[in-house]
Amino acid sequence: MRPVSDLPGPGDVVDGFRIGERFHAGGMGVIYRVTGPDPGFPMIMKIPRLGPGEPASSVISFEVEQTVLAALKGPHVPRFVAAGDLERQPYLVMEEVRGRSLKEWVGDEPVPLDEVVRIGIALATALHDLHQQEAIHLDLKPANVVFRPTGEAVLVDFGLAHHAHYPDLLAEEFRRPIGSAPYIAPEQVVGARSDPRSDLFALGVVLYELATGRLPFGAPTTPGGLRRRLYRDPTPPRALVPALPEWFQELVLRCLEPDAGRRHASAAQVAFDLAHPDQVAITERGRRRRAAGPLTLFRRWIKAAGYEPAPLALPSTELSGAAIVLACIATQHTNEAQFEAIRQTVRRLLSLQDARRLAVATVIRPTPELGGSSADETAAHQRIKHLALLRHWAEPLALEAGQVSLHVIESGDPAQALVDYARANGVEHLVIGAPPPDVPLRGILGTVATKVALEAPCTVTLVRPPGRR
Repeated sequence: MRPVSDLPGPGDVVDGFRIGERFHAGGMGVIYRVTGPDPGFPMIMKIPRLGPGEPASSVISFEVEQTVLAALKGPHVPRFVAAGDLERQPYLVMEEVRGRSLKEWVGDEPVPLDEVVRIGIALATALHDLHQQEAIHLDLKPANVVFRPTGEAVLVDFGLAHHAHYPDLLAEEFRRPIGSAPYIAPEQVVGARSDPRSDLFALGVVLYELATGRLPFGAPTTPGGLRRRLYRDPTPPRALVPALPEWFQELVLRCLEPDAGRRHASAAQVAFDLAHPDQVAITERGRRRRAAGPLTLFRRWIKAAGYEPAPLALPSTELSGAAIVLACIATQHTNEAQFEAIRQTVRRLLSLQDARRLAVATVIRPTPELGGSSADETAAHQRIKHLALLRHWAEPLALEAGQVSLHVIESGDPAQALVDYARANGVEHLVIGAPPPDVPLRGILGTVATKVALEAPCTVTLVRPPGRR
């Protein structure tokens, strides 16, 4: 991999793409306009930030966006062009959607209702198309929506998305809320990422913001602040803008229901209601003039304390719900004989059931976010190095992209980290290298493999290379 100081910039050519002016710089990466083999539309290249101080999560988000965007099509997403090798130079080339960002509409003053409705229909239509392709955006906000000159809404930035055909790397590696605080759905706050109706909650936040000039739940910065949306009502839109009709408030507050089961069943239903306001049945939501009182809030708070969402899973392939085999590879220690023995065992297990999915994991010591004195010591680069080793280990198995996922786990306790991963992700069978035969009994009892075998909530196979049994 190129060192941080030598990352590509304007004037450089990367795999046939000439880098032009900088288009945008965000928290996860830098975007440049590029030219190259002409696909018939303007292109941009996204390069993830991997320098000192950059978290390893930027690498995971880049992997997610690269995988999900390549699987999508249609007018509501940027067209995928190419992706760079993660080990050599990671990048993502896609269509530059030239149009107006939804962020330009957002301000302190309400947007006229007819304009809000037009925007809402376009957004709901885009979300429905995305959900039909078995994907969820999970980071819908004004900055991530661009309107084509023809009027279609285009969803951008899929770094937090989930696609039913592929492993959810973010859910498998981070057990905490992931998203933009003002727009994140209650079920996302508690770690659920498989419900398309999470995007409908974010759509409700956007509609509320456009129509009132305010965010319904503010911009919380603490876990407690995020959890308030599990039990607190927002101020009814009509209490802020009395001219808003009851049908619009009914629709928005339905999108903002803490229980996903009380929201619309699909984005298509939201689009229909926006287009046919006379068909919206008005309930107490539409007539509400104030938020719930203290007693109601207390009851909801008690209920929210034990809140466990029951998300509606996306229609998925048989592979998505497949049993998981976890291969544990000690990438810090090269032992080709043992690596091959584990590979052979995994190959046999996968052959027993076509629907099984393989997760390949290693555990490394936590890397300080500020990294070391060189680029290769940063958290992001350490993650990429070990991902590359896992990828090389898995390549001889010749598995399809959706059948294998790679995971670098940071922990000071490797055994506990592997046990926790197996428990959190429903692993059916775990394969790990056995302790060497010459280790004394007391030493064996203290090894990572032995601890995993004793504590893992699944079948565990300890593997030794031939000739060392």
